[in-house]
Formats: sequence, structure tokens, C-alpha cells
Amino acid sequence: MNLQVKTNIPTKWGNFTLHAFSDLSDELMPHLAIASKIDNTRPVLVRIHSECFTGDLLGSTRCDCGDQLKNSMALIAEKGGVIIYLRQEGRGIGLINKMKAYNIQDEEGLNTIDANVHLGFEPDERSYEIAVEILKYFEIEKVKLMTNNPEKIHFVKKGGIKVIERIPIKGKRYKENEEYLKVKKDLMGHFPDLT
Repeated sequence: MNLQVKTNIPTKWGNFTLHAFSDLSDELMPHLAIASKIDNTRPVLVRIHSECFTGDLLGSTRCDCGDQLKNSMALIAEKGGVIIYLRQEGRGIGLINKMKAYNIQDEEGLNTIDANVHLGFEPDERSYEIAVEILKYFEIEKVKLMTNNPEKIHFVKKGGIKVIERIPIKGKRYKENEEYLKVKKDLMGHFPDLT
């Protein structure tokens, strides 16, 4: 995983530097780091965020992803840190399969885990090794990790980076995402402070 390019991005929350990381096999879909005022002499505020086209871009209320991303942008613009934006849509199954999973949920009443399994996937196909590589690119050794997902903490620690603090990352609760949030907490082991 190599840095291909970086550029300055002004946003409504503040100014960021956008870094694109890829390898030769996947140059068109780079993983991204959205950074602001990184000071790696101290624990760095970090959000590892998996791409969610429907939530991040369209504002879907089926999940809390878009709210989590916006809240992360605001906090990191204020305090400094980095959002690592991983291209693993739909818990790693891709946008087309995620849309198929949505249809299965709507038509058959399955939850997000069962819909993924129905399509032949694991409940969660994601991995976070690339996030650790990107943290190491920035020479970050200690983090304050914004997450509700214990798997992210596990991968970061396994990669040799110290997690000094876990900071809950809040989204909004809508009637459309109540079951989704319940599954994350009850079946995926996410911390209960989701919203």
C-alpha cells in the first residue's frame, strides 16, 4: 500500500489534507486518509471508517454511518487527527451485494447479518490491516480511537499501535435503523453507546 497523491481539501468543518493510498492492483479505488493537524508526539485522534455510499453520500437513515463520518470530521477538524476511509462497502461485500442484501431485508425480513450470509458471505468481511499500515505511514504509535466496534481496537492493537482511549462515536437513531443498531450491539458485540 503506497501513497499515490495528497491534496488540500477545505470543508465546512475545516481544512484537511486528503491522502490516497493504493497498490498497483487497485489504483482506481484508493483507501483514503483525511488528516488535520496530526501531532504524532501525542496520542492521535483516529476514526477508521468503512465506506458507506448510501449513508455517507445519500444520507440514508438505514444506518448511522453518515452521521458518524460527519461527527468525526467535525471533531478532528477541531482537535486534529485522521479519518482512515477504507473502501470496503457493505461490511466488505461491495455496493451491488449490499443493495441485494437490502432487498432481502425488505422482502424477507432478515437482519443485516442474515442477509449477508444468505448471499454467501460472512456476516462481516472487513479487515483493518490496511488501516494499521496507514497509521504507520504517519508514524502514529498511540491513538485515541473513535469507535464502537471492538474488532477495530483488536486490529489496531495487534498491529503494534497502542490504543490509549476509546471514544464512542455517535450517530442518530431513526426508525429505519433501529434493527440495524440492535444487530450491531446484540449480535456483533459493538459497545452499547451507539447513539
